[in-house]
Amino acid sequence: MAFTAQDVKTLREMTNVGMMDCKKALTETNGDMDKAVEWLREKGLAKAAKKAGRIAAEGMSYALSENGVGVVVEVNCETDFCAKSELFVAFVKDIAKVVLENDPADVDALMNCKYPGSELTVAETMPEKVMSIGENLQIRRFVRYAENTSVVYVHGGGKIGVLVNLAVEGGIDVTEIGKDVAMQIAALNPRFWDKSQVSEEVLAEEKRIALALMDADPKMASKPAPVKEKIVMGKMNKFYEENCLLQQEFVKDGSFTVEKYMASAAKALGGSVKFVDAVRFMTGEGIEKKVEDFAAEVAAQMNMGK
Repeated sequence: MAFTAQDVKTLREMTNVGMMDCKKALTETNGDMDKAVEWLREKGLAKAAKKAGRIAAEGMSYALSENGVGVVVEVNCETDFCAKSELFVAFVKDIAKVVLENDPADVDALMNCKYPGSELTVAETMPEKVMSIGENLQIRRFVRYAENTSVVYVHGGGKIGVLVNLAVEGGIDVTEIGKDVAMQIAALNPRFWDKSQVSEEVLAEEKRIALALMDADPKMASKPAPVKEKIVMGKMNKFYEENCLLQQEFVKDGSFTVEKYMASAAKALGGSVKFVDAVRFMTGEGIEKKVEDFAAEVAAQMNMGK
């Protein structure tokens, strides 16, 4: 499989490894991006890299909680300038209200719901919104929780939207606890919520990489297998601490894990709280954005004029 200079650049952005090492990794793995990441990790050059695509599209992720219902939506537009405009922000908030009040099954169903303050559906309203806002608009995704207690957090004016769902006992107000957890999710983007969600396949891959790193280290390679296994198990605990929300060190107080912080804070309020689920939308993640080569465009225009 051939690879391009853009592939090398993408691998570098994913792993923070130098260009030459990224090029070598792609050469060794015949251009397979996922295998190249693992190759770099086995050589001790890169930590786990997220496989999600680069953030490319503009727009806004927005979270809303009202009357016991929580929603988070992502709506895309073409430019960052548009994403910050009052008309676009108002449109995104209206879409969140549609989801909250109508509980559509998916985006197609949402398009058939009535737009707030209008007799028209969302689909019928879209052309007018495109004209007034001045850019192509795309309602990409949403999640809605109607059970338990939902707490929302929007970061960077809509760059990230987080919706946290908590089971609460004792009639306590968990808004601050939920926001703290949501901010942790926004900042660290954990791969899993709890270590119980980590599959045997993921654990086996992490163990394989840890053993490969030891075998590549002259000081570790000669150690007996039982010793290596014990070291690997210690690394698995570190993996949980780095990748699982509830086992992560709580950012605002490193003496707690997130799980222990939640329990302690809820107890101080006279109740208890349990993490149920959460959603983190990063605006534009996984959407490829057209790369404009302005120099090539100008050159082409000049050639056309000859």
